[in-house]
Amino acid sequence: MSINMNDLKEKFHEKQYKLTPQRQVILQTFVDHEEKHLSAEDVYHIVRQRAPEIGLATVYRTLELLSELDVLQKMDFGDGRSRYEINESNTLHHHHHLICLDCGTVKEFEDDLMETLETVIARKSKFQIVDHQVKFYGYCEDCQKKRQHEE
Repeated sequence: MSINMNDLKEKFHEKQYKLTPQRQVILQTFVDHEEKHLSAEDVYHIVRQRAPEIGLATVYRTLELLSELDVLQKMDFGDGRSRYEINESNTLHHHHHLICLDCGTVKEFEDDLMETLETVIARKSKFQIVDHQVKFYGYCEDCQKKRQHEE
């Protein structure tokens, strides 16, 4: 990802919302952990190290606002917790997710085959596709090794 705090500040101001110090700390958390898909609890634990006065309710409200403003993308990986990542609306390629059923690790991957599949589906169904998400559930390499040793 190539997004930085200045890009996020600009995006926030375009939406005509104030960037309060609490919101800035929460946004910085996503810049600092851009490779992760953070839940509200994850953000709260990270933020408390920098700004212990920020409560969990503030984190939840801020994440919902940032999601509504399309600054963050809210995702559901089927584990009962919403996760968030910076929404880079200027990217041409979608990324997809590999989700480990044992440890919960989420990895991103990009593959142009999905773009081709989207085009074929749109053409055959005469359906204008504006977005898609792909999630694959299985076992990461570490969990596969653990499972093999248990057998």
